[in-house]
Amino acid sequence: MRKFKLQVQTSIDGYMAAPDGQPGGMDVPFSQDVYAYMDALTESVDCIVLGRKTAEGFIPAWESRPDDEPEALTDWINDTPKVVISNTLTTSPWDNAVVAGGDIVETVNELKARPGGDLIAYGGGTLVSSLIADNLVDDLYLFVNPTAFGGGMPVFGPLDANRRFRLVGAQPFDCGIIALHYQPHPS
Repeated sequence: MRKFKLQVQTSIDGYMAAPDGQPGGMDVPFSQDVYAYMDALTESVDCIVLGRKTAEGFIPAWESRPDDEPEALTDWINDTPKVVISNTLTTSPWDNAVVAGGDIVETVNELKARPGGDLIAYGGGTLVSSLIADNLVDDLYLFVNPTAFGGGMPVFGPLDANRRFRLVGAQPFDCGIIALHYQPHPS
């Protein structure tokens, strides 16, 4: 079965976005060691999963081929098939992306059961909270930025019970970001 990876940029105090909803402050320029880590992280991935709101910014931003990102990363993101989780969209307005709606647990479990490489989800408050709350994540990668917001959109939304994770690895980077790799703690 495919693994489901979740990569989230977070402030040092656990927020994906500032109180105004903007991710500003997590604009620390990545150092080359971050890109090397991301290359290793995505080597087994052949599908990107996004929430609708994230997809609306993410897909066009990468299709514009940003100058400040490595060409290999831009190519990988643009060329990798995407699934957009949405109950409001019925068809995808983007190339190389399909829309999946309905129950998120059923949708993700169906994606995980398909043949192929691993899946990775990027950001998006509603999607991230749902994936964590519904125990759908096999590997959680928190990219902790050296910024504190003091409030905003939390990585971990309301949970019906405590979630325990075990630390698999921690990797500090030259730019001040640290990647924390967790897996759900076996019950």
